[in-house]
This record gives sequence, C-alpha cells and structure tokens, in this order.
Amino acid sequence: MRVALYLQDAHDLREGLDYVKYAEMKGFEAVWQAESRLVRDAIVPMAAYAAVTSKLKIGSGVINNWTRNIGLLASTFLTLDDLAPNRIICGIGAWWDPLARNVGIDRKKPLTAMRETIIVLRRLLNMENVTYEGEFLHVNGIELDIVHGRREPRNVPLYVGATGDQMMELAGEISDGVVLNYCVEPGYNLKAMDLLDKGAKKAGRRVENLDRPQLIVCSVNNDHDKAFDATRELLTQYLAQQPHIAKASNVSPDVVAEIQSILGWPATLEQIKRAKHLVPEELIHRITASGTPTEAHAKVEEYMKNGCTCPILYPAGGDVRTLIDAFAQA
Repeated sequence: MRVALYLQDAHDLREGLDYVKYAEMKGFEAVWQAESRLVRDAIVPMAAYAAVTSKLKIGSGVINNWTRNIGLLASTFLTLDDLAPNRIICGIGAWWDPLARNVGIDRKKPLTAMRETIIVLRRLLNMENVTYEGEFLHVNGIELDIVHGRREPRNVPLYVGATGDQMMELAGEISDGVVLNYCVEPGYNLKAMDLLDKGAKKAGRRVENLDRPQLIVCSVNNDHDKAFDATRELLTQYLAQQPHIAKASNVSPDVVAEIQSILGWPATLEQIKRAKHLVPEELIHRITASGTPTEAHAKVEEYMKNGCTCPILYPAGGDVRTLIDAFAQA
C-alpha cells in the first residue's frame, strides 16, 4: 500500500521535520505540503523536508498557478530538485475565491491559464529554450540558465490539483498525475475517474496510466468520539472558507451559510469552536477517514477501491505519530 502524509500549518515547522523523518522511517512514500490560505508557504517547508530525508518524495499540495511568474516557478522546482534529485513533485491548482479575488487576482479562464502553465513549465524543466505566446503567458527565448551544476532535463512530475469537472478532464489530458481533493465522499472518485479517462484519451493514453493520489482528512484515536470531534473543527473552517470543497461534498447550502454567518475572515479558533456543532456526524463519516484505527483504515480503503492510488493523509488533530503508526508500511 502506498501512503503519504499531508502537512499544513497546524504544527510548528520544526515539529514537521520530525514528522516527515518519522514517516520516512515508517515506510511512507511521500509528504505533501499545503499552500492554501495566507498562512504558510509550501516551498520553504519542502526544502526543509528535502534536507532531512533521503528517500521520501516531497510534493506541493498544492501551490496555485497565479502568483508565481512562470520563470520563477520553474527555477524554484529546479532548485528543489537540486536539493533532492528525482524526489520532488510539483502539485499545482487553480486556487479559489474569495481569497484570490481578495488579493487582486481575476481567475478568468482557469482552464486556459492552467494549460499554459503546464505546457511552459514542462518545457522549461526539460531544459528547452521556450518562446510561447498565449493568453496568459508571454515568454520570449527563456530557459533555465544553468552555468554550474546539472544541465540535464529534470524529473519533476507535474500534478494538477483538480476538483471541478472541467479541471478534472483537463488534468487527465495534460498532467503527469492528479491530486484528488479532500472532503469528498468515495463515490466522488467514480465520476472523477470517468472525467480523467475522457481527458486522457484526448492525449492518447488511459486513466490507468495516470497517478491519482488523494488528500484524505484523517483523524485517528482509540476513542471514536475524540477522533470525530477533532475532524469537526477542521470541517467547520473548510466548509465555510472553501466553497468549492463544500459544493463537491454535497453539503447543504443552509449548513454552509449558517457556519459562514459565525466565522469571520480569517476565522478565529473561538469562532470555529462556536460553529462546530453545526457539522453533523453523518458528514464526518461520509467525507473523512475518522475514528479508531480500524475505522480509518476501512474508509481509506473505500477511496482506494474507487480510484485513489495513494492516500495523502491529512491529520485533522491529535498525535500525528499515532496516525503514522496506524498506517505504517515498515
């Protein structure tokens, strides 16, 4: 069983270094670092994880394709690959509103923007001299200008973080893999597989040849109720602040609206605790892998039966080492 760890901002960064070393020791395949809200950049932790591990793959889960110039994006992942050759994965997504809008970004034509990003980024990492005149990207004779060090093409696979139908189909066509989103029920994957296969066929390939890791919210505790309560706090925040996830989760708009009426932007821990009772237990069971180790394993297996190739476990709360132990492969 392939398994990966997902880290965001809930832990001190130095604690994160200990977690990734422990995950590597326990046979985990990868660690993915989040970059979503305006809280923790993904690149700095990725570099730190690369420096303290020797086998673990390290992915961005996911950065957006709007806020980094394409040349800087390519040189960033070149640098990471210098630090951990053949262990870096670039996960990239279309971001989301209202955050993008609040920082002045108009996410018009997200499919076109993503296609152009993948095309140019792949060519740059392949050490090509690139001229490209697109709708969003305009580059003239640029290349990764390496004077010292390895000049060969870099093995940095490009994964698209997709949630919506059109982005899912595009990911099947242009990416090396897709990062399936969290807070969805396992049945969501069946539709995703059809969309990925549709896109893959446009490029003359099949969905079976596309890697499909999936973020899965996971709270493990020998006490079922404590595990569920930890997940409830996380879902309260995400359902209110990331509407694309709430939509994909088939969460009642009335529930989302009531949570949003309590949470500000950014949400405080006090607001989250006031609103968390609105998240029903049925929803936690349906869209996360929470509970005892046996319950969490069973839910993860549902996602894998429906197309996930590697669960990326997002610790919703509690002891991260307990979660790693529960899914240890070595």
